[in-house]
Amino acid sequence: MPLRRLLIALLICLPLAAAAAEAPAAPSPSYRKAEPAVENAARVVPQPFAARYRLEVSGWPSTSVEHRLSRDGGSWHSEMSAAIAVARGEERSRFMIKDQGVRSLQYISGYSLLGLGGDYRLAPDDLAVLPDRQAALFELSRRVIDGTCRDSCDIRYQNHRGREERMAYQVLGPESLSLPAGEFEALAVEVTEPDKPERHLVFHFHPEVPGLMLAVEYHRDGERRSRLSLSRLSLGE
Repeated sequence: MPLRRLLIALLICLPLAAAAAEAPAAPSPSYRKAEPAVENAARVVPQPFAARYRLEVSGWPSTSVEHRLSRDGGSWHSEMSAAIAVARGEERSRFMIKDQGVRSLQYISGYSLLGLGGDYRLAPDDLAVLPDRQAALFELSRRVIDGTCRDSCDIRYQNHRGREERMAYQVLGPESLSLPAGEFEALAVEVTEPDKPERHLVFHFHPEVPGLMLAVEYHRDGERRSRLSLSRLSLGE
């Protein structure tokens, strides 16, 4: 896996669409019209959590990924960070949960590859139409838990540069998982880029805690290239 794509894969923030230097591709006409992440709102009640994952990437030593969701008054903060070998990355998002879905307020990210990298910010005006990808990941899990999509659906969001991305997802159903953190029931969902059928992600979300991933697998050309699995979990403030 190239280092640039490995760095993005560390964050597991819908990484198939997150290659740092690529503009978004237009969706295939065979896919239904994409709906903004602010529509089809779920009704699941969120709760704070702190999670640690073990990330295994083919050809690289395993590492840890930290993910925290916390509440500050009327807004929520999602933070994710990871580092491996010569690469590191982190993202932070602040958003509100409205009746019609998430509303991003601020997004900050930083990446470093071989000592070179950059910092990115999206202000409220930049996020007026589409959410950032941390908020979109939270909204995706809410949709899956709430059952608002029962077939193949799309979700739109902005990458770290503010470029629109579109992903198709399909709910696969419940699964039982044996993870380093214990035994869990999960809801599985497959996420793909419309024009890259050789790549896909399988997310396993907690069925009662929005935003909490239990496991994520990245597949390419019929092979699993990386796996994220929950190793520690703390619920509540």
